[in-house]
Amino acid sequence: MSARPTQQADSGPSESGTVLIVDDDVSVREALDSLFRSVGLKTRTFASAIEFTASDVPATPCCLVLDVRLPGLSGLDFQTHLAKTAVPVPIVFMTGHGDIPMSVRAMKAGAVDFLTKPFRDQDMLDAVTEAMAQDRRRRENEKAIAASREQFETLTPRERDIMVLLAKGLLNKQIAAQLGLSEITVKIHRGRLMKKIGAYTLADIIRIASLLQLHDAPPPGPETDG
Repeated sequence: MSARPTQQADSGPSESGTVLIVDDDVSVREALDSLFRSVGLKTRTFASAIEFTASDVPATPCCLVLDVRLPGLSGLDFQTHLAKTAVPVPIVFMTGHGDIPMSVRAMKAGAVDFLTKPFRDQDMLDAVTEAMAQDRRRRENEKAIAASREQFETLTPRERDIMVLLAKGLLNKQIAAQLGLSEITVKIHRGRLMKKIGAYTLADIIRIASLLQLHDAPPPGPETDG
């Protein structure tokens, strides 16, 4: 996605994150813009989902405050569109005409909250705070995965095999038997791989393996070179 928001400039401190507001009612956009800026958040405003799709999602923590009823693509359909295009922006829905099936659909699809207009300012701020926290956690997790993947790529094929088997709960003796190695050789490879990935304990290995989903990898056998 790329960016040409209704409000061209961001406002507010960059470290606090950005609220992306999509509502076809200019008075609602302006009121929300003022509310979020009053607590130090940056904002971008859009009059429609189509306008939003012409914009870049910020590279910093953000969330989407989205009206359900919009011209063209509705808010709920836009939520589906974002999911299909792998744009993981947490969504807070708002509507003046909400019903239970609509709210259930939105929440099942991952919305953070579903607020009915007129809503209390504090309810909106609470929902946005949670949405922003979710996005921060996602970004931190993605950074951790990327760093762990980079470290994993430095391992030799044999070290990777041993890490996979450690992640599956095998002991050094069991790994040695499965790979056709001596136990001392396994210990040497284990020490080297721990140093390369920055692991100090078996728990560290398991945590990193979990990030990389190594538990699902097929168990290696003695035919692997290393």
